[in-house]
Amino acid sequence: MSVHRTWISLSLLLSFAVPGSFAQEAVVASAPRSDAYEASFESLAKHKAAPEWFRDAKLGIYFHWGVYSVPAHQNEWYPRWMHFPGHHVQKYHLKTYGPPNEFGYHDFVPQFKAENFDATEWAELFQQAGAKFAGPVAEHHDGFAMWDSDATIWNAADMGPKRDITGELEKEIRARGMKFIATFHHSRNLQRYADNPGEKDRKDIEARQRWFDSHFPNIPDTPPTSEDPRLRQLYGNMPEDVWLEMMWLAKLKEVIDQYEPDMIWFDAWLRAIPQEYQEKFAAYYLNRAKEQGRDVMIVRKNDDLPLEYSVNDFEKGRMATLAKDPWLTDDTISKGSWCYTKGLAIKSLPDVLHVFIDIVSKNGCLLLNISPKADGTIPENQREVLLGLGKWLDQNGEAIYGTRPFVTFGEGPTRIEKGGHFLKQTKYTPQDIRYTLNGKGTGTFYAIQLGLPKPGEEVLLRKVPQYIVPMDYQVKKVTLLGSDAEVPWESGNEGLSITVPEKLPNEVALVWRIGVE
Repeated sequence: MSVHRTWISLSLLLSFAVPGSFAQEAVVASAPRSDAYEASFESLAKHKAAPEWFRDAKLGIYFHWGVYSVPAHQNEWYPRWMHFPGHHVQKYHLKTYGPPNEFGYHDFVPQFKAENFDATEWAELFQQAGAKFAGPVAEHHDGFAMWDSDATIWNAADMGPKRDITGELEKEIRARGMKFIATFHHSRNLQRYADNPGEKDRKDIEARQRWFDSHFPNIPDTPPTSEDPRLRQLYGNMPEDVWLEMMWLAKLKEVIDQYEPDMIWFDAWLRAIPQEYQEKFAAYYLNRAKEQGRDVMIVRKNDDLPLEYSVNDFEKGRMATLAKDPWLTDDTISKGSWCYTKGLAIKSLPDVLHVFIDIVSKNGCLLLNISPKADGTIPENQREVLLGLGKWLDQNGEAIYGTRPFVTFGEGPTRIEKGGHFLKQTKYTPQDIRYTLNGKGTGTFYAIQLGLPKPGEEVLLRKVPQYIVPMDYQVKKVTLLGSDAEVPWESGNEGLSITVPEKLPNEVALVWRIGVE
């Protein structure tokens, strides 16, 4: 970004002393097309929420990586908790860096150098992992944009790495045939209250919610309350009407115009954005995609947007049963923080894969988060899980990609009683079976065993009787993906009985291909 562009941004910020002085002039509207979406529910509801490419893709990868990766402590909410007196994160900050008013969050920016970041290497890893869509956390709650931005001086092209991280990734991800996505968490960046809440306010639900809707606390003598216009831009310390137009919406439009993402995904707190602005964004995004002939999608959480034109997302959760409409889970490869922290524990390959298979069987897709280090390296233990996932998909991908739900999602002892967000980690067994249906109408479906049976053991698929009544099909052939061995089987009223071959093709999950006529 040029110095000229930087000072344009700063001069705009300085002008917000006059409410609405530039917000109304921020966007020069062009003449609308006759078939253009309007910023209204009635018009936006005409958009097909889940494109076919998404239903086929099943697996995506994104990553919490930014300035918050520098302290590598606790989690990606370090920028918030470092300001709260008595909080253990602030205690760590005081001991390691000093008081926040002497070493603020903005002082981490020069340390976020990303010196080992290689967009080509990352995109190749995502492809090897079997992902069909990928992209960055474009901006987290912290106000730092991971792209070359005119809307904010706090961006990766001008500060920290001094590289257009999003642009480099977009080029490499698309070059490998994957869809490019961008996720936004910035709805929480605005400071939505005047004073730091006292103990009484913290016990009041409405006051507490308003306080929690702001990432940076309004605590006197800390950087988030500074009068410096540069810091006010980072910490969301400005009038709401200015912030909505010049920060929240302007940043979305920049990423749409510069990188043309196939999916825009929103974290929670989108509900804190007025409906008018939600619909302005959606109309702008969908109209730009229509002009370019692209099928794009919007993902939301917590009922923040109507499902008529958005796809539902479950954070670290999923549906308990088979769903009619496609949906998404965002989950992380780690057992703790979404961003890299020292000593971050990583899930095993079976834990990641089995949950992924369960998601797909219920008409869902997985957006898997990884946690790179501040220098741009992806830790080896995370790489191992990703490559293991890709190896299994190389062998068994036909049971995942392009599939559609079977008449039942599965059987076995391990069930989720109630779907939703933040579910406990589920451990599956070889007795747990999940089903998918070949989406090309080939008369084939798949039974995926979430674990390994013993060679010579009998596997009984109780959901597959001799005649599959809902489908009016009869079982004709059974094979094991990745194996040339003959598979003995017998179909009867109790189900489909399969004898496990002596040699198994993998150590994580077996896929039985069942041909019917």
